Amino acid sequence: MNRRLFLGVAALAAGAPLYLPVHATRAAVANPFYAQSFAALDGSEVAFTQYLGKPVVLNFWATWCPPCVKEMPDLEALHKRHGQVRFVGLAIDSAANVERFNKEKVHVSYPLLIAGHKGIELMRNLGNKQGGLPFTVVFDAKGSVAHTVLGPVKPDQLEARIQRLS
Repeated sequence: MNRRLFLGVAALAAGAPLYLPVHATRAAVANPFYAQSFAALDGSEVAFTQYLGKPVVLNFWATWCPPCVKEMPDLEALHKRHGQVRFVGLAIDSAANVERFNKEKVHVSYPLLIAGHKGIELMRNLGNKQGGLPFTVVFDAKGSVAHTVLGPVKPDQLEARIQRLS
């Protein structure tokens, strides 16, 4: 591993902001949230840095949250219409509950990752001081927070936000 890469990884592990080269003379700062990794339903770990380079709609949700469940078909429809945007569901729940829910209740084609209880602190760090669900964060392609929604999304408003980023 080269020294620059090693120092960057060490800084991320220590909680420092992520700096990615954009141009030879300047760097873009991604939100520290991008330093996180989450379990996928297949048991693998997904580094959130893999989503840099495209806008991201990150939806915090739980299987036991009726407004979360109600908005999932709207998020799925937006996901299908906007292929240039990455949609990710981050569950404040267990992998077993999410897997069962995705098979038996509402199936979505975007990735569902597991945050468990640590998701509450992550939401608070992204501006959701109440810790309520659902909570949606729109990141631009550089990893900066462009918009947040506490409570169910309004599909038309979220679509307008997405179109501004594309």
